[in-house]
Amino acid sequence: MSKTLLLTGASRGIGHSTVKKFSSEGWRVITCSRQPFDANCPWPGGEDNHIQLDLSDPAETINAVEVIRERLDGPLHGLVSNAGISPKSAQGGRLNTLDTDLMTWGKVFHVNFFAPIVLARGLIEELAEAGGAVVNVTSIAGSRVHPFAGAAYATSKAALAALTREMAHDFGPRGVRVNAIAPGEIETSILSPGTDEIVAGLPLRRIGQTEEVADVIYFLCSDKASYVTGTEIEINGGQHI
Repeated sequence: MSKTLLLTGASRGIGHSTVKKFSSEGWRVITCSRQPFDANCPWPGGEDNHIQLDLSDPAETINAVEVIRERLDGPLHGLVSNAGISPKSAQGGRLNTLDTDLMTWGKVFHVNFFAPIVLARGLIEELAEAGGAVVNVTSIAGSRVHPFAGAAYATSKAALAALTREMAHDFGPRGVRVNAIAPGEIETSILSPGTDEIVAGLPLRRIGQTEEVADVIYFLCSDKASYVTGTEIEINGGQHI
């Protein structure tokens, strides 16, 4: 029987590569994103397994649990919370602690922090039935001030790392593993100007690829990581050292 993955933030970048990786390994992938399904996406059954969902809306997120459960109709082997937002100023700059309004803080935290636990807690029975794994996507910005990532984004990712530990403690007795990955500078369509300067100073001297991140996510959801829980894996070419 094939395994099933639920992935948020599936429409581009790391999410897109994660769908391709799991699909190529024979998993059924249920995707969630703000965008409707793109008919150009190559994976089988993609449109039937896509749920359009705005994770910044608390009521919509809570109500989506039942929709996802019905779509699953069985155990859930992997849940990857990849969706994340990092709003910029009107001029495209970084929003810091002095100029981020309360509504923006709330929206960022709901997508980046609250949605992962709402979905995981809501689907705990399906995860437990499968002996499944949860992977939360944090960020290098969660452990240091980043030149591009805003204060709300950074603190929400730091909170998600702490949440990962708490979830691992609480979900473990149900046979569910919970880990996080913390990407650094990854080549996507939304790179900020100045990324080249950061990359030049990395020990590996290159930017990361989305496929490299997807491979680590796949490992954490696979049986090869069966005794790994409560950890956060840095994927940043040595940027953290």
